Amino acid sequence: MSIYDYKVKDMKDQEISLADFKGKVVLIVNTASKCGFTPQFEGLEKLYDTYKDEDFVILGFPCNQFLRQDPAGNDQILEFCQVNYGVTFPMLGKIKVKGKEQEPLYKYLIEQTNGKSIKWNFTKFLVDQDGKISARFEPKETPEQIEPQLKELLKK
Repeated sequence: MSIYDYKVKDMKDQEISLADFKGKVVLIVNTASKCGFTPQFEGLEKLYDTYKDEDFVILGFPCNQFLRQDPAGNDQILEFCQVNYGVTFPMLGKIKVKGKEQEPLYKYLIEQTNGKSIKWNFTKFLVDQDGKISARFEPKETPEQIEPQLKELLKK
């Protein structure tokens, strides 16, 4: 199994296959618009802008499970990200990262790392070109701290 075995919904509720990202390094992040970590959007966008031409993509998944820090609908969330942080990387439909309605992709991501549930917004998973999880980063770890491992994966 790999992330390529999963399908998710985009901001318009259209299904997309993660197999569309085969051969790319992918950073998967659960996001929120009203969180203390929300300014990480700036660093994420900088990473994306720097490496997107080297087969790198970030997939943002809004989530409202932590103190209801992303209560808006998909359209409003996307507008917020674009207007306030200049986000150009793909933002996908709002999901649940834990509990009974947990997105299957997140169940897989958790099982493949340390088995610990997502504790907060901006937990990040770095995935290699073969769809395998290379590293998990907790919310306090900034996009800038991810860059060295990202550069190593991009060399492959």
